[in-house]
Amino acid sequence: MLFTVTVKPRARAPKILRDGNHLTVWVDAPPQDGRANERLRELVAQELGVPRRAVRIRSGHASRRKLVEVDR
Repeated sequence: MLFTVTVKPRARAPKILRDGNHLTVWVDAPPQDGRANERLRELVAQELGVPRRAVRIRSGHASRRKLVEVDR
């Protein structure tokens, strides 16, 4: 399953807004050293009820807009 994701780093609290196959994710981590990407993977995995290893960022590693693949 593929999702387009817009990431909002340095949020006060993590939150996910889902609209079909698009997610807007507020992460409480800074976009440094991959910390926001790792937090994104954790939050998406929790939201969808899958292990974190099932969530991969396919493109947009250094961008706020990403393509994320989730194995079910």
